[in-house]
Amino acid sequence: MQVDSPGRDDGSHRSLNAEWVTMKNTSRHTVNLKGWALTSERSHKTCRFSNLRLAGRQEMRVHTGRGRDADRDAYQDRRAYVWDNRRDTATPRDGHRHTIDTKHWSRR
Repeated sequence: MQVDSPGRDDGSHRSLNAEWVTMKNTSRHTVNLKGWALTSERSHKTCRFSNLRLAGRQEMRVHTGRGRDADRDAYQDRRAYVWDNRRDTATPRDGHRHTIDTKHWSRR
């Protein structure tokens, strides 16, 4: 995870895409992410996935900014930051809204 992009938070394309969360498929089988969602607890912003597949044992970075989805990178196409640098929770849910995992961070 890199929830605080390096340098100034100036809202630029580069800065927004330097804020990302990694999703990893720990199984051997490809997972279809169609209908899945990744949610921030603090900002209540949700990224919904469509037509993305995550191969077995593969990782994918989910960037905040705009870009073209590829095998290892997906983009939320946002123009504002999603993750709270100090404290937040990222929660991926499958197409049936079942929680797959949660990742919490805080700076003390």
